Amino acid sequence: MEFQRLNPITGELASTAKAMDVNDIDAIATKAQAAFEEWSVMGPNARREILSKAADALEARSEALVNAMMVEVGATQGWAMFNIKLAATHIREAAAMTTQIGGEVIPSDMPGTIAMATREPVGVLLGIAPWNAPIILGVRAIVMPLACGNSVILKASETCPLTHSLIVESFMEAGFPEGCVNIVTNSPENAGEIVGALIDHPAVRRINFTGSTNVGRIIAKRAAEHLKPVLLELGGKSPLLVLEDADIDEAVKAAAFGAFMNQGQICMSTERVIVVEAVAGEFERKFAEKAASLVAGDPRIGSCPLGAVVDAKTIDKVNQLIDDALSKGGRLLCGQKGESVTMSATVLADVTAEMRIYREESFGPITAVMRATDEDDALRLANDSEYGLAASIFTRDTARGLKLARKIKSGICHVNGATVHDEAQMPFGGVGSSGYGRFGGKAAVDAFTELRWITIETEPRHYPI
Repeated sequence: MEFQRLNPITGELASTAKAMDVNDIDAIATKAQAAFEEWSVMGPNARREILSKAADALEARSEALVNAMMVEVGATQGWAMFNIKLAATHIREAAAMTTQIGGEVIPSDMPGTIAMATREPVGVLLGIAPWNAPIILGVRAIVMPLACGNSVILKASETCPLTHSLIVESFMEAGFPEGCVNIVTNSPENAGEIVGALIDHPAVRRINFTGSTNVGRIIAKRAAEHLKPVLLELGGKSPLLVLEDADIDEAVKAAAFGAFMNQGQICMSTERVIVVEAVAGEFERKFAEKAASLVAGDPRIGSCPLGAVVDAKTIDKVNQLIDDALSKGGRLLCGQKGESVTMSATVLADVTAEMRIYREESFGPITAVMRATDEDDALRLANDSEYGLAASIFTRDTARGLKLARKIKSGICHVNGATVHDEAQMPFGGVGSSGYGRFGGKAAVDAFTELRWITIETEPRHYPI
Protein backbone atom coordinates (compact mmCIF):
# COMPACT_ATOMS: atom_id res chain seq x y z
CA MET A 1 0.00 0.00 0.00
CA GLU A 2 1.00 3.64 -0.52
CA PHE A 3 0.06 6.95 1.03
CA GLN A 4 0.01 10.41 -0.51
CA ARG A 5 1.43 13.78 0.48
CA LEU A 6 -0.36 16.78 -1.01
CA ASN A 7 1.20 20.12 -1.91
CA PRO A 8 0.25 22.56 0.90
CA ILE A 9 -0.30 25.39 -1.60
CA THR A 10 -2.12 23.75 -4.50
CA GLY A 11 -3.57 20.65 -2.89
CA GLU A 12 -2.19 18.62 -5.78
CA LEU A 13 -0.29 15.37 -5.34
CA ALA A 14 3.25 16.07 -4.13
CA SER A 15 4.54 12.55 -3.54
CA THR A 16 3.64 8.96 -2.82
CA ALA A 17 5.47 6.53 -0.57
CA LYS A 18 5.11 3.01 0.76
CA ALA A 19 2.78 2.81 3.74
CA MET A 20 4.72 0.34 5.86
CA ASP A 21 3.12 -1.37 8.82
CA VAL A 22 4.47 -3.03 11.95
CA ASN A 23 4.92 -6.31 10.10
CA ASP A 24 7.69 -4.70 8.02
CA ILE A 25 9.78 -3.62 10.99
CA ASP A 26 11.38 -6.91 11.99
CA ALA A 27 12.88 -7.53 8.55
CA ILE A 28 14.31 -4.00 8.36
CA ALA A 29 15.82 -4.12 11.85
CA THR A 30 17.23 -7.61 11.27
CA LYS A 31 18.83 -6.48 8.03
CA ALA A 32 20.32 -3.45 9.78
CA GLN A 33 21.76 -5.68 12.51
CA ALA A 34 23.42 -7.91 9.91
CA ALA A 35 24.92 -4.88 8.17
CA PHE A 36 26.23 -3.58 11.50
CA GLU A 37 28.45 -6.63 11.84
CA GLU A 38 30.20 -5.64 8.59
CA TRP A 39 30.19 -1.85 8.91
CA SER A 40 31.34 -1.70 12.54
CA VAL A 41 34.62 -3.50 11.84
CA MET A 42 35.59 -1.34 8.86
CA GLY A 43 38.52 0.98 9.45
CA PRO A 44 37.92 4.69 10.07
CA ASN A 45 39.38 5.78 6.76
CA ALA A 46 37.20 3.30 4.87
CA ARG A 47 34.15 4.77 6.60
CA ARG A 48 35.42 8.27 5.87
CA GLU A 49 35.71 7.53 2.15
CA ILE A 50 32.16 6.23 1.89
CA LEU A 51 30.73 9.10 3.89
CA SER A 52 32.52 11.60 1.68
CA LYS A 53 30.95 9.95 -1.36
CA ALA A 54 27.55 10.31 0.29
CA ALA A 55 28.05 14.09 0.51
CA ASP A 56 28.86 14.21 -3.19
CA ALA A 57 25.86 12.04 -4.03
CA LEU A 58 23.55 14.27 -1.99
CA GLU A 59 24.75 17.41 -3.75
CA ALA A 60 24.35 15.70 -7.11
CA ARG A 61 20.63 15.34 -6.30
CA SER A 62 20.20 19.06 -5.61
CA GLU A 63 17.57 19.65 -8.27
CA ALA A 64 15.45 16.71 -7.16
CA LEU A 65 15.81 17.66 -3.50
CA VAL A 66 14.83 21.28 -4.12
CA ASN A 67 11.76 20.22 -6.06
CA ALA A 68 10.79 17.73 -3.37
CA MET A 69 11.01 20.31 -0.59
CA MET A 70 9.02 22.83 -2.63
CA VAL A 71 6.10 20.51 -3.32
CA GLU A 72 6.05 18.63 -0.01
CA VAL A 73 6.55 21.42 2.54
CA GLY A 74 6.19 24.67 0.54
CA ALA A 75 9.86 25.63 0.94
CA THR A 76 11.54 28.37 -1.05
CA GLN A 77 14.42 27.49 -3.34
CA GLY A 78 16.80 29.40 -1.08
CA TRP A 79 15.79 27.43 2.00
CA ALA A 80 16.04 24.13 0.14
CA MET A 81 19.51 24.96 -1.20
CA PHE A 82 20.62 25.99 2.29
CA ASN A 83 19.40 22.60 3.54
CA ILE A 84 21.49 20.80 0.95
CA LYS A 85 24.61 22.85 1.63
CA LEU A 86 24.49 22.46 5.41
CA ALA A 87 23.54 18.78 5.20
CA ALA A 88 26.58 18.11 3.00
CA THR A 89 28.69 19.92 5.61
CA HIS A 90 27.27 17.63 8.30
CA ILE A 91 28.25 14.58 6.24
CA ARG A 92 31.78 15.82 5.60
CA GLU A 93 32.23 16.76 9.25
CA ALA A 94 31.13 13.27 10.25
CA ALA A 95 33.55 11.80 7.73
CA ALA A 96 36.36 13.81 9.32
CA MET A 97 35.33 12.53 12.76
CA THR A 98 35.87 8.85 11.98
CA THR A 99 39.52 9.04 13.10
CA GLN A 100 38.65 11.16 16.15
CA ILE A 101 36.54 8.56 17.92
CA GLY A 102 39.23 7.68 20.39
CA GLY A 103 39.61 6.61 23.99
CA GLU A 104 42.27 7.14 26.62
CA VAL A 105 44.67 5.31 28.89
CA ILE A 106 43.82 5.96 32.53
CA PRO A 107 46.36 5.54 35.36
CA SER A 108 45.50 2.51 37.47
CA ASP A 109 46.23 1.92 41.15
CA MET A 110 47.03 -1.70 40.33
CA PRO A 111 50.76 -2.28 39.55
CA GLY A 112 51.34 -3.49 36.00
CA THR A 113 47.77 -2.75 34.93
CA ILE A 114 47.01 -0.94 31.69
CA ALA A 115 43.54 0.58 31.97
CA MET A 116 41.81 1.91 28.90
CA ALA A 117 38.56 3.71 28.16
CA THR A 118 37.44 2.80 24.65
CA ARG A 119 34.54 3.94 22.51
CA GLU A 120 32.83 1.29 20.45
CA PRO A 121 29.83 1.23 18.08
CA VAL A 122 26.49 0.44 19.70
CA GLY A 123 24.53 -1.41 17.01
CA VAL A 124 21.40 -0.35 15.15
CA LEU A 125 20.41 3.26 15.80
CA LEU A 126 17.01 4.75 15.03
CA GLY A 127 16.85 8.34 13.80
CA ILE A 128 13.46 10.09 13.67
CA ALA A 129 13.55 13.29 11.61
CA PRO A 130 10.98 16.07 11.10
CA TRP A 131 9.79 17.95 8.02
CA ASN A 132 10.76 21.56 8.77
CA ALA A 133 14.44 21.33 7.76
CA PRO A 134 14.10 17.90 6.20
CA ILE A 135 17.48 17.51 4.52
CA ILE A 136 19.56 18.96 7.35
CA LEU A 137 17.72 17.05 10.06
CA GLY A 138 17.27 13.88 8.04
CA VAL A 139 21.02 13.73 7.46
CA ARG A 140 21.81 14.71 11.05
CA ALA A 141 19.69 11.84 12.33
CA ILE A 142 21.94 9.23 10.71
CA VAL A 143 25.33 10.65 9.77
CA MET A 144 27.23 10.68 13.08
CA PRO A 145 25.79 7.31 14.07
CA LEU A 146 27.23 5.98 10.81
CA ALA A 147 30.59 7.67 11.39
CA CYS A 148 30.76 5.93 14.77
CA GLY A 149 30.31 2.53 13.13
CA ASN A 150 26.60 1.95 13.68
CA SER A 151 23.97 0.95 11.15
CA VAL A 152 20.89 3.16 10.98
CA ILE A 153 17.18 3.29 10.34
CA LEU A 154 15.75 6.67 9.30
CA LYS A 155 12.08 7.01 10.23
CA ALA A 156 10.97 9.45 7.57
CA SER A 157 8.47 12.20 8.23
CA GLU A 158 5.02 11.50 6.80
CA THR A 159 5.07 15.10 5.57
CA CYS A 160 8.15 14.74 3.34
CA PRO A 161 8.72 11.06 2.48
CA LEU A 162 10.16 11.86 -0.95
CA THR A 163 12.73 14.28 0.46
CA HIS A 164 13.87 11.79 3.08
CA SER A 165 13.93 8.94 0.56
CA LEU A 166 16.28 10.95 -1.67
CA ILE A 167 18.67 11.28 1.28
CA VAL A 168 18.77 7.52 1.78
CA GLU A 169 19.25 6.97 -1.96
CA SER A 170 22.30 9.22 -1.81
CA PHE A 171 23.79 7.20 1.05
CA MET A 172 23.08 3.88 -0.62
CA GLU A 173 24.75 5.08 -3.82
CA ALA A 174 27.90 5.94 -1.84
CA GLY A 175 28.70 2.29 -1.16
CA PHE A 176 27.50 1.45 2.35
CA PRO A 177 27.04 -2.27 3.01
CA GLU A 178 23.61 -3.59 2.07
CA GLY A 179 21.21 -2.85 4.94
CA CYS A 180 23.49 -0.34 6.66
CA VAL A 181 21.26 2.64 5.80
CA ASN A 182 17.51 1.98 5.93
CA ILE A 183 14.33 4.02 5.69
CA VAL A 184 10.85 3.52 7.09
CA THR A 185 7.92 5.37 5.53
CA ASN A 186 4.39 5.20 6.88
CA SER A 187 1.03 6.90 6.62
CA PRO A 188 0.26 9.52 9.27
CA GLU A 189 -2.37 7.40 10.99
CA ASN A 190 0.14 4.59 11.58
CA ALA A 191 2.98 6.75 12.89
CA GLY A 192 2.51 5.89 16.56
CA GLU A 193 2.50 2.13 16.19
CA ILE A 194 5.37 2.19 13.68
CA VAL A 195 7.60 4.24 15.98
CA GLY A 196 6.61 2.06 18.90
CA ALA A 197 7.55 -1.11 17.03
CA LEU A 198 10.90 0.38 16.06
CA ILE A 199 11.72 1.40 19.62
CA ASP A 200 10.63 -1.99 20.95
CA HIS A 201 12.69 -4.05 18.51
CA PRO A 202 15.64 -5.72 20.28
CA ALA A 203 18.08 -4.83 17.49
CA VAL A 204 17.47 -1.08 17.94
CA ARG A 205 19.82 0.05 20.70
CA ARG A 206 19.48 3.85 20.76
CA ILE A 207 17.14 6.51 19.42
CA ASN A 208 17.51 10.12 18.39
CA PHE A 209 14.47 12.28 17.77
CA THR A 210 13.97 15.83 16.55
CA GLY A 211 10.43 17.15 16.79
CA SER A 212 7.79 18.36 19.18
CA THR A 213 8.14 18.22 22.94
CA ASN A 214 4.90 16.26 23.32
CA VAL A 215 6.03 13.49 20.96
CA GLY A 216 9.52 13.56 22.49
CA ARG A 217 8.07 12.72 25.88
CA ILE A 218 6.17 9.76 24.42
CA ILE A 219 9.31 8.44 22.74
CA ALA A 220 11.42 8.87 25.87
CA LYS A 221 8.87 6.98 27.98
CA ARG A 222 8.63 4.13 25.47
CA ALA A 223 12.42 3.83 25.23
CA ALA A 224 12.78 3.94 29.02
CA GLU A 225 10.79 0.72 29.26
CA HIS A 226 13.69 -0.97 27.47
CA LEU A 227 16.44 1.12 29.11
CA LYS A 228 17.40 2.48 25.70
CA PRO A 229 19.17 5.88 25.65
CA VAL A 230 17.49 8.67 23.72
CA LEU A 231 18.81 11.95 22.31
CA LEU A 232 16.03 14.55 22.08
CA GLU A 233 16.00 17.91 20.31
CA LEU A 234 12.53 19.30 20.87
CA GLY A 235 10.57 22.54 20.83
CA GLY A 236 11.79 26.04 21.50
CA LYS A 237 10.70 29.54 22.44
CA SER A 238 13.99 31.27 21.73
CA PRO A 239 14.44 34.80 23.13
CA LEU A 240 16.49 37.59 21.55
CA LEU A 241 17.46 40.27 24.07
CA VAL A 242 18.13 43.84 22.96
CA LEU A 243 19.92 45.85 25.65
CA GLU A 244 20.12 49.65 25.76
CA ASP A 245 23.67 49.67 24.34
CA ALA A 246 22.86 47.37 21.42
CA ASP A 247 23.50 48.11 17.77
CA ILE A 248 19.83 48.42 16.89
CA ASP A 249 20.26 47.92 13.15
CA GLU A 250 22.17 44.67 13.71
CA ALA A 251 19.59 43.51 16.24
CA VAL A 252 16.78 44.20 13.77
CA LYS A 253 18.48 42.18 11.03
CA ALA A 254 19.13 39.25 13.35
CA ALA A 255 15.61 39.31 14.80
CA ALA A 256 13.99 39.35 11.36
CA PHE A 257 16.15 36.51 10.09
CA GLY A 258 15.67 34.47 13.26
CA ALA A 259 11.92 35.00 13.43
CA PHE A 260 10.96 34.57 9.78
CA MET A 261 13.50 32.36 8.03
CA ASN A 262 11.54 29.35 6.71
CA GLN A 263 8.36 31.12 7.82
CA GLY A 264 9.37 30.72 11.47
CA GLN A 265 9.32 26.93 11.22
CA ILE A 266 12.72 26.32 12.80
CA CYS A 267 13.31 24.97 16.30
CA MET A 268 15.65 27.91 17.01
CA SER A 269 13.28 30.56 15.60
CA THR A 270 13.19 33.87 17.47
CA GLU A 271 9.78 33.54 19.10
CA ARG A 272 10.36 36.27 21.68
CA VAL A 273 12.09 39.62 21.20
CA ILE A 274 12.79 41.19 24.59
CA VAL A 275 13.74 44.86 24.32
CA VAL A 276 14.89 47.15 27.12
CA GLU A 277 12.47 50.05 27.44
CA ALA A 278 15.10 52.70 26.70
CA VAL A 279 15.46 51.57 23.06
CA ALA A 280 12.12 49.84 22.53
CA GLY A 281 10.56 52.59 20.44
CA GLU A 282 13.45 52.76 17.98
CA PHE A 283 13.72 49.00 17.73
CA GLU A 284 9.99 48.47 17.16
CA ARG A 285 9.87 51.09 14.42
CA LYS A 286 12.82 49.62 12.53
CA PHE A 287 11.74 46.03 13.12
CA ALA A 288 8.23 46.70 11.80
CA GLU A 289 9.71 48.29 8.68
CA LYS A 290 11.95 45.28 8.08
CA ALA A 291 9.22 42.72 8.77
CA ALA A 292 6.84 44.49 6.37
CA SER A 293 9.23 43.69 3.53
CA LEU A 294 9.06 39.95 4.25
CA VAL A 295 6.05 38.94 2.20
CA ALA A 296 5.09 35.37 1.40
CA GLY A 297 4.27 33.85 -1.95
CA ASP A 298 4.26 30.69 -4.01
CA PRO A 299 7.84 29.33 -3.76
CA ARG A 300 7.63 27.93 -7.28
CA ILE A 301 7.54 31.48 -8.61
CA GLY A 302 10.42 32.54 -6.40
CA SER A 303 9.68 36.26 -6.23
CA CYS A 304 9.01 36.47 -2.47
CA PRO A 305 11.36 36.06 0.51
CA LEU A 306 8.91 33.77 2.36
CA GLY A 307 7.20 30.63 1.10
CA ALA A 308 4.32 28.59 2.49
CA VAL A 309 3.86 27.11 5.93
CA VAL A 310 3.44 23.35 6.05
CA ASP A 311 -0.36 23.23 6.42
CA ALA A 312 -3.54 25.15 7.22
CA LYS A 313 -3.39 24.00 10.86
CA THR A 314 -0.34 26.20 11.36
CA ILE A 315 -2.25 29.25 10.15
CA ASP A 316 -5.22 28.37 12.35
CA LYS A 317 -2.98 28.23 15.43
CA VAL A 318 -1.17 31.46 14.59
CA ASN A 319 -4.50 33.22 14.05
CA GLN A 320 -5.72 31.98 17.42
CA LEU A 321 -2.58 33.35 19.05
CA ILE A 322 -3.17 36.72 17.39
CA ASP A 323 -6.82 36.87 18.46
CA ASP A 324 -5.91 35.94 22.02
CA ALA A 325 -3.15 38.56 22.23
CA LEU A 326 -5.25 41.36 20.75
CA SER A 327 -8.09 40.59 23.14
CA LYS A 328 -5.68 41.03 26.06
CA GLY A 329 -4.05 44.31 25.04
CA GLY A 330 -1.57 43.19 22.41
CA ARG A 331 -0.83 45.31 19.37
CA LEU A 332 -0.15 44.31 15.78
CA LEU A 333 3.11 46.00 14.95
CA CYS A 334 3.23 44.54 11.45
CA GLY A 335 1.23 42.07 9.36
CA GLN A 336 -2.15 40.51 9.92
CA LYS A 337 -3.94 37.23 10.43
CA GLY A 338 -3.25 34.62 7.79
CA GLU A 339 -5.80 33.83 5.09
CA SER A 340 -3.83 31.03 3.44
CA VAL A 341 -0.65 29.01 3.92
CA THR A 342 1.29 31.90 2.36
CA MET A 343 1.23 34.20 5.38
CA SER A 344 3.59 37.17 5.48
CA ALA A 345 5.71 38.19 8.47
CA THR A 346 3.63 39.33 11.43
CA VAL A 347 4.78 40.98 14.67
CA LEU A 348 2.83 41.29 17.90
CA ALA A 349 3.92 43.99 20.37
CA ASP A 350 3.05 44.71 24.00
CA VAL A 351 2.99 40.98 24.72
CA THR A 352 2.45 40.02 28.36
CA ALA A 353 2.44 36.81 30.38
CA GLU A 354 -1.36 36.55 30.22
CA MET A 355 -1.24 35.91 26.47
CA ARG A 356 -0.88 32.43 24.96
CA ILE A 357 1.89 33.54 22.61
CA TYR A 358 4.03 34.43 25.64
CA ARG A 359 4.54 30.72 26.36
CA GLU A 360 3.28 28.64 23.45
CA GLU A 361 5.57 27.78 20.56
CA SER A 362 3.96 29.28 17.44
CA PHE A 363 6.17 27.63 14.79
CA GLY A 364 4.89 30.07 12.22
CA PRO A 365 5.62 33.49 10.63
CA ILE A 366 4.92 35.47 13.78
CA THR A 367 6.99 36.74 16.69
CA ALA A 368 6.25 38.51 19.97
CA VAL A 369 7.90 41.72 21.15
CA MET A 370 7.91 42.47 24.85
CA ARG A 371 9.47 45.28 26.81
CA ALA A 372 11.81 44.94 29.80
CA THR A 373 12.62 47.65 32.31
CA ASP A 374 16.33 46.79 32.45
CA GLU A 375 18.87 43.99 32.00
CA ASP A 376 17.70 42.04 35.05
CA ASP A 377 14.10 42.20 33.88
CA ALA A 378 15.16 41.07 30.39
CA LEU A 379 16.92 38.06 31.93
CA ARG A 380 13.83 37.24 33.98
CA LEU A 381 11.65 37.29 30.88
CA ALA A 382 14.13 35.22 28.90
CA ASN A 383 14.18 32.49 31.55
CA ASP A 384 10.42 32.53 32.09
CA SER A 385 9.85 29.57 29.78
CA GLU A 386 9.81 25.79 29.97
CA TYR A 387 11.97 25.72 26.84
CA GLY A 388 15.71 26.27 26.60
CA LEU A 389 17.12 25.68 23.14
CA ALA A 390 18.66 28.88 21.69
CA ALA A 391 18.98 32.48 22.85
CA SER A 392 20.58 35.69 21.67
CA ILE A 393 21.82 38.90 23.32
CA PHE A 394 22.62 42.19 21.62
CA THR A 395 25.00 44.56 23.42
CA ARG A 396 28.12 46.46 22.42
CA ASP A 397 29.76 45.33 25.68
CA THR A 398 30.95 41.78 24.93
CA ALA A 399 31.96 41.09 28.53
CA ARG A 400 28.46 42.06 29.61
CA GLY A 401 27.01 39.85 26.90
CA LEU A 402 29.07 36.85 27.98
CA LYS A 403 28.13 37.34 31.63
CA LEU A 404 24.46 37.47 30.73
CA ALA A 405 24.76 34.50 28.35
CA ARG A 406 25.91 32.34 31.25
CA LYS A 407 22.74 33.21 33.17
CA ILE A 408 20.32 32.32 30.41
CA LYS A 409 18.89 28.81 30.66
CA SER A 410 19.51 27.46 27.18
CA GLY A 411 21.71 24.94 25.44
CA ILE A 412 22.83 27.58 22.92
CA CYS A 413 23.38 31.31 23.28
CA HIS A 414 24.80 33.83 20.81
CA VAL A 415 26.06 37.29 21.67
CA ASN A 416 25.35 39.74 18.82
CA GLY A 417 24.12 36.92 16.56
CA ALA A 418 20.79 35.43 15.54
CA THR A 419 19.11 32.63 17.46
CA VAL A 420 19.03 30.63 14.20
CA HIS A 421 22.58 29.39 13.76
CA ASP A 422 23.78 25.85 13.04
CA GLU A 423 27.22 24.43 12.31
CA ALA A 424 27.99 20.75 11.94
CA GLN A 425 30.89 20.73 14.42
CA MET A 426 29.05 22.49 17.27
CA PRO A 427 27.32 20.82 20.27
CA PHE A 428 23.67 21.34 19.34
CA GLY A 429 20.84 20.78 21.80
CA GLY A 430 18.75 22.23 24.56
CA VAL A 431 17.67 22.01 28.19
CA GLY A 432 14.30 21.75 29.89
CA SER A 433 11.44 21.01 27.52
CA SER A 434 13.78 21.53 24.59
CA GLY A 435 15.29 18.11 25.25
CA TYR A 436 18.65 16.64 26.26
CA GLY A 437 21.80 15.32 24.65
CA ARG A 438 23.82 16.94 21.87
CA PHE A 439 24.14 16.50 18.15
CA GLY A 440 27.25 17.69 16.36
CA GLY A 441 30.99 16.99 16.28
CA LYS A 442 32.69 15.46 19.30
CA ALA A 443 29.63 15.96 21.48
CA ALA A 444 27.69 13.48 19.33
CA VAL A 445 30.28 10.75 19.78
CA ASP A 446 29.07 10.17 23.34
CA ALA A 447 25.49 9.76 22.13
CA PHE A 448 26.33 7.20 19.47
CA THR A 449 29.05 5.04 21.05
CA GLU A 450 29.42 2.82 24.08
CA LEU A 451 32.17 3.83 26.53
CA ARG A 452 33.92 0.73 27.88
CA TRP A 453 36.63 0.14 30.51
CA ILE A 454 39.16 -2.51 29.50
CA THR A 455 42.27 -3.56 31.45
CA ILE A 456 45.35 -5.62 30.68
CA GLU A 457 47.25 -7.15 33.60
CA THR A 458 51.00 -7.36 32.84
CA GLU A 459 52.17 -8.59 36.26
CA PRO A 460 51.03 -11.30 38.68
CA ARG A 461 48.29 -10.04 41.00
CA HIS A 462 47.90 -10.62 44.72
CA TYR A 463 44.35 -11.34 45.80
CA PRO A 464 43.20 -11.23 49.46
CA ILE A 465 41.49 -14.63 49.26
